[in-house]
Amino acid sequence: MSRPRVHKTRRLWCLLLALPTVLLLVMGLYLWARFGGDRPVVYADPAEHFKYGSTGGERESGFPYWIFRALPQLCADHLPGQGYASLGMIFEPGRPLPVGMSMRHHLGLERVFLNCAVCHTSTVRDSPQADPRLYLAMPANRFNVMAFEDFFFNCAKDEKFSKAHIIPQVRHLLQQQGEDLDLLERYVVYPLAVWIMRERLLMLAGRFDWAQDQHAWGPGRVDTFNVAKVLFNFPMQALAEHEQNAPADFPAIWNQAPRVGMQLHWDGNNALLAERDKSAAFGTGTTPPTLDVAAVGRVEAWLMDLDPPPYPYAINRREAERGAIIYRDYCSDCHGAGPRDFSGAAVGKVTPIAAIATDRHRLDSYSYALAVNQATLYAGYPWRFSHFRKTYGYANQPLDGIWLRAPYLHNGSVPTLWDLLQPTAQRPSVFYRGYDVYDQERVGFVSSVPGEAGRDYFRYDTSVPGNGNQGHEGEAYGTALAAEEKWALIEYLKTF
Repeated sequence: MSRPRVHKTRRLWCLLLALPTVLLLVMGLYLWARFGGDRPVVYADPAEHFKYGSTGGERESGFPYWIFRALPQLCADHLPGQGYASLGMIFEPGRPLPVGMSMRHHLGLERVFLNCAVCHTSTVRDSPQADPRLYLAMPANRFNVMAFEDFFFNCAKDEKFSKAHIIPQVRHLLQQQGEDLDLLERYVVYPLAVWIMRERLLMLAGRFDWAQDQHAWGPGRVDTFNVAKVLFNFPMQALAEHEQNAPADFPAIWNQAPRVGMQLHWDGNNALLAERDKSAAFGTGTTPPTLDVAAVGRVEAWLMDLDPPPYPYAINRREAERGAIIYRDYCSDCHGAGPRDFSGAAVGKVTPIAAIATDRHRLDSYSYALAVNQATLYAGYPWRFSHFRKTYGYANQPLDGIWLRAPYLHNGSVPTLWDLLQPTAQRPSVFYRGYDVYDQERVGFVSSVPGEAGRDYFRYDTSVPGNGNQGHEGEAYGTALAAEEKWALIEYLKTF
């Protein structure tokens, strides 16, 4: 055989031997390009970032975007009304995702999940006919987180939660905007995504079976630390009776800088903002390894100096001046010297339950055993938790933006400021939550309306365990004031 022919044969063999390696390399690069990467949708404007920016929850808990979009049509029977809006989620014009939902490209899909704004943004209307105004960092008093969970759990148990039903619906939505799934997505990616999502939801539904035996939380509330016990694998069925049924209102989260060093959460169980925030992020689906620390940091920095929105209606300034004197005498020690002056002997400190005498379910739900477990979180990280403590009462909070923080008390059991200034026996025993039309006179949201336009509001019954409206009453708390003094005090509180 001639030397040129030998060289040609060797080159052919080398090529044949190298071809599988090249193909594997090309395939690996393709798969990495297709399924690798971790890219959140980022917003330059901090307000937009708060509404739609990621905390990292999509990595562990995220729903594939198009499946999330498809489920309200497929599982409409498991919703109280039309779409996610019937759960109290807020959609801005032109936005396919509600406020409080973020998106991240992860594992080859656009995945979505909750962020901070879902629990800390809501709307206000001046009348039933008026357009809603969106307010950031206020309590999300329309969002029903228990109903949100139940929708996905019940949908996952439905026979329609299958590739045979979901993929055609996804394709229908895509085709409406001139797109479609490619072959890999149609026959591999989405069938696998449907299966994984269903298995995960069924697993979580099993773990949260405990909640089916609890009274409904209703919009604007969550049983925060009993949910934490579920995540720590506490034996929930063996939970002591006094620890159960402890829903509490979502708080307002603006103006955080003056709160540095105060005892935080309703029961004052932590005095470090950074720990409070990282703990709250678990509610957005994050875990210690998946938390997007930088993204959460952006929200933290923005909230430090975010002012609460001013009261948008008329204020009787003469009455407000009169009310300021009453406020100084009755309220300032616990709630701050003024609208932006948080000085006061007991501000940010815990008042014993025997003194405040409000419903104690939320206090009792936070147990010493849970505090011990929380001390294990972020082990191995520079920010390992070390500040959670069991307390003996509820923390006194500044009242900035109090007009947007109704209903009142930690469990949202008193609909308006006027009602809060009455003795317990004169406060409403039953009212409705979830309405965003404002009561300018009593200061709070209209609470006498059971529903409108096909949507029912939540009937709040103060006789239900955890819903008690007692406490914060007596001469020291202003409930013995004359009616005209109460109206003057309310007028002053409108300036906060």
